[in-house]
Amino acid sequence: MTVLRRLAPNHLTTHLRHHRMRRLATVAAAVWQDTTVWTQAPLSGIEPAAESLFHVRIDVLDSPDLAASHTRAGQYLQLRVPDVEKPSFLAIASPPSDAASKGAFDFLVKSVAGSTAELLCGLKRGDVVELSQAIGRGFDIEQIEPAEKYPTVLIFATGSGISPIRSLIESGFNADKRSDVRLYYGARNVKRMAYQDRFKDWESSGVKIVPVLSQPDDNWTGESNYVQAAFSRAKQIYSPTGTGVVLCGQKQMTEEITSILVSDGVSSEKILKNF
Repeated sequence: MTVLRRLAPNHLTTHLRHHRMRRLATVAAAVWQDTTVWTQAPLSGIEPAAESLFHVRIDVLDSPDLAASHTRAGQYLQLRVPDVEKPSFLAIASPPSDAASKGAFDFLVKSVAGSTAELLCGLKRGDVVELSQAIGRGFDIEQIEPAEKYPTVLIFATGSGISPIRSLIESGFNADKRSDVRLYYGARNVKRMAYQDRFKDWESSGVKIVPVLSQPDDNWTGESNYVQAAFSRAKQIYSPTGTGVVLCGQKQMTEEITSILVSDGVSSEKILKNF
């Protein structure tokens, strides 16, 4: 007696349904893989950005279609290193204008043992990687425009989540025309905090930087604990209806910040994430 004959009618239906779903998933995965366009590009620079973080620059000067695919801060792409099929998803740290003006994509890469990212951080200038087109809708900053209507913009980032936030700040969102723009940036300690050399420029563009360390040393005099705790202590939301929010980082942080802000009257439609 075959397996199908031994199955009861309802079990047979379930069995066939699961089989059909597995086949559809397999076909969908194959189609997705086949439609990814990979472009080879060389590394033009790689250097430490902070503890366990590396600044990686990739030359896309000879790949105008790839460069043109980056249209909005918060987008990301897939990257493959030689002889490794599994790609890594990386947020683009440079503003979209850099692809055209400098012919480059910048990334802030966290080196995780056993990952594609670790292999990438072990490469050197001139080594070739493969990139997909930029994907994702990025930060829909139009949702919190014009600046006069949304004078407060609260930005939250943790760890390497600062990468697409750099893209946002340096691509510009009229921060200097808003009265209250704050970036709460969380890291374990000062050594884990990237882009400190850019803080002065960011502040001159109208963004107040609030570093938050979860494990500071005895010399630290700034905010401590987690980003959501530091924000809860300060809060100071003058007009919930005139407040926009940008989030990128740990899931717990983004969920807790969202909950705090929505309960204070900030519209969930004005809380932007880089999907």
